[in-house]
Amino acid sequence: MEYTRNIILKNGKKCLIRNAVGDDAQDVLHIFLLTHEQTDFLSSYQDERTFDATFEKQFLTERANSDKEVYLCAIADGHIVGTAGVKQKGQSKIRHRADFGIAIEKDFWRLGIGRELAMSCIDCAKNAGYSQLELEVVSDNSNAIALYKSIGFVEFGRNPRGFISRCEGWQELVSMRLELN
Repeated sequence: MEYTRNIILKNGKKCLIRNAVGDDAQDVLHIFLLTHEQTDFLSSYQDERTFDATFEKQFLTERANSDKEVYLCAIADGHIVGTAGVKQKGQSKIRHRADFGIAIEKDFWRLGIGRELAMSCIDCAKNAGYSQLELEVVSDNSNAIALYKSIGFVEFGRNPRGFISRCEGWQELVSMRLELN
């Protein structure tokens, strides 16, 4: 699924949102490692990475050629500063549902990239034929929860022992969904 969109950030700078492709593998791997180092809100730690640039290239190539899944990147100041994706949950009974995830370099928080990546993923999920987009977010991540609620996501459950943080101990996860049709 192809996707490209130019946006203007809150700081007046330009940002390109587009498919991450195989040639972006090294840069996507870098932003993955950076974002997983910068926040305790993501599902893994930098040192838990089990893939390399070769695997990342294959993953991105598959997503770029998929009609059901997408992996987008946000490019600002000449480099990838964020990523987001839509992933099919499964077959048959749950084929109408997709997972959504997002990560942004901390220096680029609060510039509108998160909202734009989320809206782009919603567009892609609709185009792929999904009727529900789902995510999990750490309950302490109030900025992300406010963003998701502002674009129509609703909470449908909580898991008080969703993550075990190396820093915080148990982290509660909020399950949210957005009906697309």
